[in-house]
Amino acid sequence: MSVIKRKSLFFSFMLPYYQTPVQEIKDHPVCTKAGVRLFVKREDLNHPLVSGNKWWKLKYNLESAMKSPSGTIVTFGGAFSNHIYATAAAAREIGLHSIGIIRGEETLPLNPTLDFAVRQGMKIHYLSRVAYRQRSSPEFTDHLHRQFGEFFLIPEGGSNLLAVKGCAEFAEKYLSSIDFDHLFLAVGTGGTMAGIICAFKGEKNIRGVSVLRGGAFLREDVSRMAEEFSGTSFRNWSILTEYHEGGYARKSPRLLDCIEEMKTSYGLPLDQVYTGKVVMGVLDEIAAGAFGAGSRILVLHTGGLQGTAKG
Repeated sequence: MSVIKRKSLFFSFMLPYYQTPVQEIKDHPVCTKAGVRLFVKREDLNHPLVSGNKWWKLKYNLESAMKSPSGTIVTFGGAFSNHIYATAAAAREIGLHSIGIIRGEETLPLNPTLDFAVRQGMKIHYLSRVAYRQRSSPEFTDHLHRQFGEFFLIPEGGSNLLAVKGCAEFAEKYLSSIDFDHLFLAVGTGGTMAGIICAFKGEKNIRGVSVLRGGAFLREDVSRMAEEFSGTSFRNWSILTEYHEGGYARKSPRLLDCIEEMKTSYGLPLDQVYTGKVVMGVLDEIAAGAFGAGSRILVLHTGGLQGTAKG
């Protein structure tokens, strides 16, 4: 295992960010047989609570929220949402109030994600799955304003053009200097992938792994956000939709085996909601001969390791 030394701390809008290492997964039999090298950009180490891509997706959203006179964030997510977890922690750290609109019915006791969010001061409100589908409509936003007053709205997963901006900035600063041919990352709402696509401006091969069953719609979402942000249509990317293992927050024996192997043999912690599915998918693609000998593959670790406690 080879790890680049962790670098120094800097601050943005009072939320610290720690520069993160690149870890090589050395001597994995699948990689050795294919003659490829596998690396992981350890963004799970960039902040103890607002980790991975959530730091970058929230950066400009939080800066805008701090300028809002309401002092309150409203956002959306499922019961196992890394975004809900990170937003609650970030809001508390920078002195904002937060409200989480959660898909589905209340289940007690709260799972670790929602329990943490509540302990950070986030007020939780539940919506039926039918009502939740209306979350992007102006009428629903008006309803929320009548219920909660003024607030700064952050969409599900934090994925808007402010998130794309933050993720593009991350890719320009910290991914562009890494030597790789193919980049893999988890896709849940698409903002991170859109930002990275924009940063590379048609270069490299960028592949997303949908963590959702029926995730083909993400291709349209990513394309739309990338084009709205950059004004350009890029073609150097794709999304794999066969590694969801049953759907969001679902798991399978082979997924759990992959997570355990990475932890015990390579010292790489993964979660079963996002990053485990990506690494499992990458290894499957390598084994299937998708990459030529000598290829350098980079996986973006998008954090969310609290997902290991999700059952």
